[in-house]
Amino acid sequence: MESQAPYSSGADAPPLFSAHMRGGGKRGERERSARGEGRKTSKARRFIVAALAASFVSSVAAGVGLYCFVQSLGPLDVSMARERSPIVVDRDGRLLRPFTTRDGRWRIPVQAQEVDPRYLKILMAYEDRRFERHRGVDLKSLARAALQFASQGRIVSGGSTLTMQVARLLEPREERGVSAKLRQMARAWQLERAFTKEQILDLYLALAPYGGNIEGLRAASLAYFGKEPRRLSFGEAALLVALPQSPETRRPDRFAPTAQRARDRVLDRAAEWGVITVAEAERAKTESVPHARRAFPMLAAHAAEAALRRTPRASVIKLTIDGRLQASLEQLVRERVEKIGPKLGGAVIAVDHASGEVRAHVGGGQYLAGERAGGVDLAFAVRSPGSALKPFIYALAFENGVAHPETMLEDRPSRFGAYAPENFDQTYQGNVTARKALQNSLNVPAVELLAEVGPANLLTRLRGAGADIVLPKDSNIGLAIGLGGLGIRLADLAKLYAGLARGGDTVPLIWRADADDVKSTPPRRLTSRVASWYVGDVLRGAPPPTNAPHGRLAFKTGTSYGYRDAWAVGYDRNMTIAVWVGRPDGAAVPGLVARQIAAPILFDAFARAGIDSDFPPPPGDAIIATNASLPPPLRNLKKDAPRTAGAVAAIPLRIAYPLDESRIDLGFARGVDAGEPLVMKASGGAPPFTWLVNGKPVAEQAVRRQATWKPDGAGFAQLSIVDAHGATASVRIRLD
Repeated sequence: MESQAPYSSGADAPPLFSAHMRGGGKRGERERSARGEGRKTSKARRFIVAALAASFVSSVAAGVGLYCFVQSLGPLDVSMARERSPIVVDRDGRLLRPFTTRDGRWRIPVQAQEVDPRYLKILMAYEDRRFERHRGVDLKSLARAALQFASQGRIVSGGSTLTMQVARLLEPREERGVSAKLRQMARAWQLERAFTKEQILDLYLALAPYGGNIEGLRAASLAYFGKEPRRLSFGEAALLVALPQSPETRRPDRFAPTAQRARDRVLDRAAEWGVITVAEAERAKTESVPHARRAFPMLAAHAAEAALRRTPRASVIKLTIDGRLQASLEQLVRERVEKIGPKLGGAVIAVDHASGEVRAHVGGGQYLAGERAGGVDLAFAVRSPGSALKPFIYALAFENGVAHPETMLEDRPSRFGAYAPENFDQTYQGNVTARKALQNSLNVPAVELLAEVGPANLLTRLRGAGADIVLPKDSNIGLAIGLGGLGIRLADLAKLYAGLARGGDTVPLIWRADADDVKSTPPRRLTSRVASWYVGDVLRGAPPPTNAPHGRLAFKTGTSYGYRDAWAVGYDRNMTIAVWVGRPDGAAVPGLVARQIAAPILFDAFARAGIDSDFPPPPGDAIIATNASLPPPLRNLKKDAPRTAGAVAAIPLRIAYPLDESRIDLGFARGVDAGEPLVMKASGGAPPFTWLVNGKPVAEQAVRRQATWKPDGAGFAQLSIVDAHGATASVRIRLD
């Protein structure tokens, strides 16, 4: 038997074996492929693991580095953003006057909700389309900016987000480059962690530069367009978006063509992103670009300045002033004083007499006019009131029972000691009622009444009501004070007339809306309710200026000695307005007659404020009568009353009981139905006597110095007594 040779790779080998040995079989191919793939997979896995590990390490290192970098920067300082321009606003929040910051910048506070939404949309489209989505840094924008720089060799877009821009504005630095950009990115990250998106947007709107000393959107809108940013055109909005990118080279007041080109690029971008239509963009491009800055609002300049002095740290000061009325009255005063003559000034105070809140305060004709001393607040200048205080003489006489509006007075040449008053027109009308004497502003009857009530009593009453009366140095209190022989401020005169309008008591004038301490101040007594109604009823009948309505205002004028001051004060049901015109330096102005100069301004001021001539009805205890039906002591002022300014009766008339300001228990508080009668006692004076309660006689022609009065209820009462010579005395009491 022939021996078998060993297997080899020759042709005689079995097919299957030889195929495996040669590697040509399918199974072998699969095995070799699997072994190769396994080696590749293993290498790939090792590479991926290594890459992930490297990435993790680098990420951790970057994170640690970024954290260390952020920590090295220290905490974010936002104190700069808190430094805002103090602003003074009216009762409805409208801007009256802003002031610069301590470093002289206009940075007026504003919030996104106070800005035209169209501006915000254009801003986002141009500056930061992913503002609501990123966390301070927009990586896509940075990558795009890098590619544009690499491909074009110049900076096409910066890649900065609004948050990064806020960071740069909070920390202004001169250096540029990678380190500065990294710093902004780190600060932006801090901002996003510390503030909401809306707060960050508010910071941008407050800090963005617009050229010169203008910072923030609101200041820019006021400076370039003269309006608040609540309502902007597309062209205006686009310009305000473009300026902060290069505020000094695009200032429209210096480089209007450059500003216009920048604005048009913003409009094109807004149209490209669909924020506005192409047609709207083209129309907006036709809008003119402002070539100059406008003046910032300066309404109620004196009142705003005074409020800021009192509260220098306040950022927003709210006044009680009505901005629209203020603007209208400032224009009225400016036009009138310019027409009257050079170097004249004017002042107006408008008061809501129910609350004492000042609705308008015009301190001068033109605040910036040096030749008119516009910077001086003439509403607080001490000047002679002329005849403007006469109504308070009559009120005191009515209250004390010396006179009634229908009492007959004598208007004839008279001498009171060394004092001999004359009427303004140097004529006399003979016998006139107190009503006609006050309406025609006759001097002699007013002085005659003042001699009866006493100039010291008048002065005490005015000061007690809150008026700061200034007497000439080293002068005595004489009858001349009734015709302007003292000094008073327009604001105080407005307060006194507001007291008449209120029914006889005064309240402090209020300028600050938050002046709760002043609002809680109790009223001060000026005169009785009946006397104030009498005076108002009389003043409504005063002859108005030419072409003005009759009977709609209770008003009085006053011209000081030498034609230095012209006054007009009046009130309707709701408001009291006081007007002064004259030279701030006190020089005489020939022809400066109040009825011709100040009264027309007063009536025009009321026309702009709106007149409510629905005056209250007379009080129940007012005497509505003719002279013939008055009680005898009230029909005529006694002819034998002392006519010297300092004369007094040998035994002065006075009320011995009850005492002034006393509180009398008549049983009303204890529930006694009818109450007990009040016994009234007097001393001095000459009989017969007439007793009056609240101006109404209750016991006439009594020889005895004692009388009884039966009140009909609890409350305050004014008791007065008149003797045979016309001497009077009065007390104010409270009945319980």
